[in-house]
Amino acid sequence: MEKLIAGLQLFTLRDFCKGVELTSSTFKRIREIGYRVVEIAGIKDVDAKNLRKILNDYGLYAWSIHIPYPALLNQTEKIIEESKIIGCKAIICPSLPKELHTKEGYLKAGNELQKIAPILKKEGFKFAFHNHSLELEKFEGKTGLEILLENAPELEIQIDTYWIQHGGGDPAEWIEKFSGRVSSIHLKDMGIIKGEQVMPPVGEGNLNWRRIIEACKKAGVKYGFVEMDQTTIDPFEAVRISLQNLKNLGFKSF
Repeated sequence: MEKLIAGLQLFTLRDFCKGVELTSSTFKRIREIGYRVVEIAGIKDVDAKNLRKILNDYGLYAWSIHIPYPALLNQTEKIIEESKIIGCKAIICPSLPKELHTKEGYLKAGNELQKIAPILKKEGFKFAFHNHSLELEKFEGKTGLEILLENAPELEIQIDTYWIQHGGGDPAEWIEKFSGRVSSIHLKDMGIIKGEQVMPPVGEGNLNWRRIIEACKKAGVKYGFVEMDQTTIDPFEAVRISLQNLKNLGFKSF
């Protein structure tokens, strides 16, 4: 069985990834904290060549990248070219436009993403959809996420643990449900502060991480990317604590 690798979803540090100079200093700190693998998202004003150089400068590897749905459909060749420059091995669709969150919309999106899947596969990429809680709404007894994936059999799913829980699902159950189609997940905890749901450092909230990790091993997950849309403490400290907690749970950083 392959080891589970803890990486960092860069959207967590998006405020510190604007322009080449700031992004470079941020990547230096990420490497010093102990991360080796990252997922690209939320970076501003850094082109693919400069991004690859910064990654190389600090010994970081970008396994995956998040690309918006419209760009995947309309700029496929450009996405492939830039992802290769960066060195990514997986391309992730992070969400769907609001108007597609209907039964007909999920059918349409599934069909569209399925058309792209073999193109990306031929170029050496894994291709996955990242969920939020919206996709757990049911239509005639079936969730939107199920409808989408059933109509895109070559599409993987990048399970986001927080958003599955937020939608009333069991993250471990969903990971196991799509065993063999889950190369990576988002490691996002859920906690409560003053009656509000929050995203604390991974391992500091209330999700059942040992059960989630057990499911990951069964399902063939390789990468788990730490992510907090909004942190409850200093973002760099949040990602540091998350990595330490994950290592204590058996994850490796490379």
